Amino acid sequence: MLRAVINFLKITFRVFELGILLMILANFWVVALTSGRTYTKISKVPPRESALVLGTSPKMRSGVANPYFVARMDAVGTLYHHGKIKKIIVSGEKSENYDETAAMTRFLVYNEGVPENIIIKDPKGFNTHKSILRCKNVYKQKNVIIVSQGFHNLRALFFARNNGMNALGFDAQDVSKNESFYRNHTREFFARVLAVFYYVLGISPEE
Repeated sequence: MLRAVINFLKITFRVFELGILLMILANFWVVALTSGRTYTKISKVPPRESALVLGTSPKMRSGVANPYFVARMDAVGTLYHHGKIKKIIVSGEKSENYDETAAMTRFLVYNEGVPENIIIKDPKGFNTHKSILRCKNVYKQKNVIIVSQGFHNLRALFFARNNGMNALGFDAQDVSKNESFYRNHTREFFARVLAVFYYVLGISPEE
């Protein structure tokens, strides 16, 4: 009986080890496939017709401005004012009493000095994959600059590459290493694993 329990524990531990290894390999795969496609210096970014800005909540739970949101808006404002883009697609969630695309548009117009007539709202960008798919299939944009934090851009570019898009990433400034920093980076680790899982199985969210 004791030997059977020990053998079961050994098998369980080996399965756990294998799972951890596969998750690490999935993350390495995402990073390897998107290597050289992201930029942090505005002078190095090749110009494109459009930028795709990935949405996030404009405010934290405490009610203060979300630093991830502000950094993304600053990044796309920089792209526009340096002549790197002509149009901006703001993609995010819109529901009752909540509209990320409207918040992004307001911030870009009033804080970044971006003309409102070059901004396209995509209110059905409920997740990263859907934002990528809608950029390509609804708004007919393949050669875009994706704007988000660097850790997020890698997965977005992975989706874009697997959907036949010639996308680049411009990395918005990351936040300081606080609680949300570690939470978001940990969540992104598992999100990349899920992205690879979807790709291998050929699963795609509805457009």
